[in-house]
Amino acid sequence: MSTATSYEPFVHPALFYRSTDQYIAGTVPFLREGLDACEPAAVAAPPDRLELIREGLGERAAEVRFIDMTQAGRNPGRIIPNVLRKFADAQPGARRVRIIGEPIWQGRSADEYPACVQHEALINAAFTGRPVTILCPYDAGQLNKQALSDALATHPVVIDADGETRSSAYSPEEAIARYNERLLAPFEAASCPFAAQTLPDTRDFAVSQARSLGVSGISLGDLELVVAELTTNSVVHGAGTGTLRIWTENDRIVCEVHDGGQLTDPLAGRRPPNPTQPGGRGLLLVHQLADLVRVHTGPDGTTIRCYLPS
Repeated sequence: MSTATSYEPFVHPALFYRSTDQYIAGTVPFLREGLDACEPAAVAAPPDRLELIREGLGERAAEVRFIDMTQAGRNPGRIIPNVLRKFADAQPGARRVRIIGEPIWQGRSADEYPACVQHEALINAAFTGRPVTILCPYDAGQLNKQALSDALATHPVVIDADGETRSSAYSPEEAIARYNERLLAPFEAASCPFAAQTLPDTRDFAVSQARSLGVSGISLGDLELVVAELTTNSVVHGAGTGTLRIWTENDRIVCEVHDGGQLTDPLAGRRPPNPTQPGGRGLLLVHQLADLVRVHTGPDGTTIRCYLPS
């Protein structure tokens, strides 16, 4: 198992805090230190946390990029390409870039949480070798023990509530595997097998089913695009055939595609698009359109499940 050291350019600590004062003490000096060193800085956190940091920075808040994580990171699969990489890649001449990213907060749903942990683990692979520091706060007074335990697995070091830095039980690959959970569709889900020659019919089936479930307007168009990308990926990169399933869950429309292939690149769909490379944007687009994307992959095939507003 790989372990980050102090000699690596990329630094990824977790900050455990239990009060507003501890949150400010762990974040504001981190940003001020970077600004004093002329390091570009950004904060992606829930709105109430953004306000605390703004107040703590005072006039220097104007030098920091603030991002509402509840919007930009609602789907954890969007955070690396749309938040972290987007900001870091826009600072090509910087000696170091500093980012505060808080993707896990009290109120994240049980469906979202596994994708959040995998996101935290994948940050390490996405930024290996880059002079970037990403500090991830965790509310140790509100989050459950499992969330704090998972933070120890996805971050090489932890800064505790007293400001002390200690090594963690760092094992990002194990965290990714642990939340590679099987996804079982409900019995009542509408299903449609597909192959290369039936892709147009499969899209028509998806649109018809979604309309019958009350989906219309932009949401219907987004669903059609998601289904088109996922089914085409299955034909081109998977086993050549697959099954589409659609149902509703609470206030969202859910669609998933299962095929017999195995997804071997854990960062698929999480890299910014390469302007010189044709194709390769399908799963990235799916992440942009969906409120949540869950993936299970293994020797018996791959299932990609997407949640969209209905």
